[in-house]
Amino acid sequence: MVRLEDGTELNVVRAGDPEAPVTVVLAHGYALDHRSWHKVVAALSEEFQVIAYDHRGHGKSGGATKETATIEQLGDDLGELIERAVPQGSIVIAGHSMGGMAALAMAERRPRLFRQRVLGNVFVSTAASGRSESSLAWPKAVGKLVRELERAFGPIVRAVREKVEPTKTAGLRWWLFGDQPVDEDVELTADMVWGQWPETVALFRPAVDRYDREAGLTVAKEKAVVAVVGDEDRLVPESDAAKFGGTSVVLADAGHMLPLERPAELANLIREVAAKA
Repeated sequence: MVRLEDGTELNVVRAGDPEAPVTVVLAHGYALDHRSWHKVVAALSEEFQVIAYDHRGHGKSGGATKETATIEQLGDDLGELIERAVPQGSIVIAGHSMGGMAALAMAERRPRLFRQRVLGNVFVSTAASGRSESSLAWPKAVGKLVRELERAFGPIVRAVREKVEPTKTAGLRWWLFGDQPVDEDVELTADMVWGQWPETVALFRPAVDRYDREAGLTVAKEKAVVAVVGDEDRLVPESDAAKFGGTSVVLADAGHMLPLERPAELANLIREVAAKA
């Protein structure tokens, strides 16, 4: 745990050599946790120190409130995490979806830290405008069905869990993955999302919808920028990758969960950012 100035504790997982000259910091997406990066951590830990963490209000980190469930706060948390957990050396930040927004907010709100320490950013499945991943709040038919089932059977959830859970998982499989996902990846994602639902999903949705990326991107583009998206991503269109102004990459046959679907390619892009810098 890393304790922040306001008393919130962030759950942090480290791998690799703590004396490595470059540390890779991995910020997860909306309604997920650090486990979404486990394949990328394994791919990079022999070359870099790698840190994956849970945002406040997610995973095993301390809770968030209506006042602190903002992208700006997540950016401040990321900056403070870097200062406290990695006080020396260079940083490459990879942010998945909402984690990419947190990286932008950190660049905007902590420009001195960003310019002094950060070599570059890899934005993974991050929307270029205020839409997309907050659709995880289930505005579509499958979400309505799940909510109705839980509302109707809430008092006897245990008895109907076997009926509700497959509906949830099937919806996530379609919404977040390409056409041929690995079952274990879908199950892990379902475990992460439904561990946060509905409280965290509802709490952070307004922040994801309204966050303006422009100011943060202005600072972020001073360093190396790579934006990567899957061609089967139902939340972030391919065209958004080019809007980040750096290197844009579209990965074939992949959806929104690139840290699980395409970890080798993401690891290579992170390596390239570190090498160019």
